[in-house]
Amino acid sequence: MKVLVTGAAGFIGQNVARRLAETKRCEVLGVDNLGDYYDVGLKRARLAELEPLENFRFLQADFADADKFAGLMAHFRPDYVVHLGAQPGVRYSMEHPAAYTRSNLDGFASVLEACRRTPPKHLVYASSSSVYGAGAKSPFREDDNTDQPISYYGATKKANELMAYSYGLNHGLHLTGLRFFTVYGPWGRPDMAPTLFARAICEGRPLTLFNQGRNLRDFTYVDDIVDGVVKILLYPPASHARVNEATAATRAAGLIPSLAVSPGAPRIFNLGHNRPVETLLFVKMLEQLLGRPAITELAPPQPGDMLETCADLTRVQSAFGFAPKVPLEEGLKRFVEWFRGYYRM
Repeated sequence: MKVLVTGAAGFIGQNVARRLAETKRCEVLGVDNLGDYYDVGLKRARLAELEPLENFRFLQADFADADKFAGLMAHFRPDYVVHLGAQPGVRYSMEHPAAYTRSNLDGFASVLEACRRTPPKHLVYASSSSVYGAGAKSPFREDDNTDQPISYYGATKKANELMAYSYGLNHGLHLTGLRFFTVYGPWGRPDMAPTLFARAICEGRPLTLFNQGRNLRDFTYVDDIVDGVVKILLYPPASHARVNEATAATRAAGLIPSLAVSPGAPRIFNLGHNRPVETLLFVKMLEQLLGRPAITELAPPQPGDMLETCADLTRVQSAFGFAPKVPLEEGLKRFVEWFRGYYRM
């Protein structure tokens, strides 16, 4: 089967592309524009890890270029699409919203339209725990109100879910959105906490911990995320015909059908670990693994930050048997081993 993965030079994208290409049953085309939001050298190094795989090919392209991406889809004709490309970063979105509008809004619209013209069996796309925003109560459930995202990044991801819902219902596309919770591991992004903290500790620089280090994060190891993505990818929502049959049966019974629970409606699942950890404890674990003390500076909460994230996994466990396997202690150990080797620290 043929799978197109956007954001293939990204952290999660590289890992998903590798898992699919290693199955020997997939022809994987990775797409990435190699943007310079963070070190392009890291992105190229990730791609270098994929080059030996016979079933993987890479194309540098921008999925936000609607005409070119539609042409790419029409030429490759993938059976499945995993859309992981996006402009990431919560704090960066507060000062550079235009980058998020182009990549996360215009770009996602381009992907949806290309899939409308050349429909895959299933489009799985990345959402984020940032959609939960203000008023969210831990653990976060998929049917919680998500109308008050704190950051502009979270707002664009919420918009993606609404756009997908509309395209799914109006064009019969099979769509699933995945809300990722603080993914970490080898090859992780340099702007995320594990690498930022590890570098500061190794270089003896002060480390600023917002909200006095009390923020709680549901750190999820990348292999667990990949397990969920691949498992869900192969099981799209029910066909449009089955939705119509279910709706007709519901109406015949004198009930009002709910679009939110229609069997073929676009789906949303949390993918997290369900065991949030305080930032201070996370830093202490890094100190032990790196064998060096951290110089910490405690600061007030940062605008745009959520004080706690925690995934309720009931829905995805019930549907797919998803259960994270890698505890934070083991995941951080693997991350530190990679970090020392890659950054030579």
